[in-house]
Amino acid sequence: MKKLSKISVLYLVLVFIILYAPIFYLIFYSFNSGGTMNNFQNFTWKWYKELFQDTRLLVIVLNTVIIALLSASIATIIGVFGAISISMMRRKQLRNTILSLNNVLIVSPDVIIGASFLIFFTILGIKLGFVSVLLSHIAFCIPIVVIMVLPKLQEMSPTLMDAAFDLGASWREVLSKVILPYIAPGIYAGFFMALTYSLDDFAVTFFVTGNGFSTLSVEIYSLARRGISLNINALSALLFFITLLLVIGYYFVSKRAVRRNKTGVNQ
Repeated sequence: MKKLSKISVLYLVLVFIILYAPIFYLIFYSFNSGGTMNNFQNFTWKWYKELFQDTRLLVIVLNTVIIALLSASIATIIGVFGAISISMMRRKQLRNTILSLNNVLIVSPDVIIGASFLIFFTILGIKLGFVSVLLSHIAFCIPIVVIMVLPKLQEMSPTLMDAAFDLGASWREVLSKVILPYIAPGIYAGFFMALTYSLDDFAVTFFVTGNGFSTLSVEIYSLARRGISLNINALSALLFFITLLLVIGYYFVSKRAVRRNKTGVNQ
């Protein structure tokens, strides 16, 4: 048993090395004054300074953050109420059908989803730009939120709602004081997952961008095609640390929500 656990640990270490080595390689050479990724010469902040002096790139960063926050927030609201509606469906066949349709959107290739959005927006006459990107991000984030919230709803005992109704609570009070506080960890998880997916998405965004509007993922792709530039390394390093902060923030927020739920149950 000990031998098996050691092999598992070694396997995990190997996987983490394979996953993180290229990232740290990029970050390391983002401080190279030589301008290449072959020989490290001297430590410098030159590429980061150039990055923050690029006003066009700063606008793209702002666009990306706005799209991510808006799409994650709207998708979380829609996804939470969608998950609640699905969990309360009495017809099992209908509930399973809707869940299957929801899961299909998650496992479908991004290229197919992006192409379908492009055709859809073209048919409706919606110009490609901020609106098309926002709508597509909301659409593919909603299934993620539903998947994150549903397990918490399934954990919740129906007797909690029944007790609240018996005590004279209205449906609005049950929703705001019983259901939403209980599923708060799932809501936070759904929001942060949607935010991460929106920030990271390239394939879908690539199809629906236009009119001079761009996001970081598309911009990094276009920069990489022009040739090796350590500005890309600097930008990738910043994105990695921002994502790391989001993960740490999600951990503490979800941990705090779990503690609140335990406190409420004990009381």
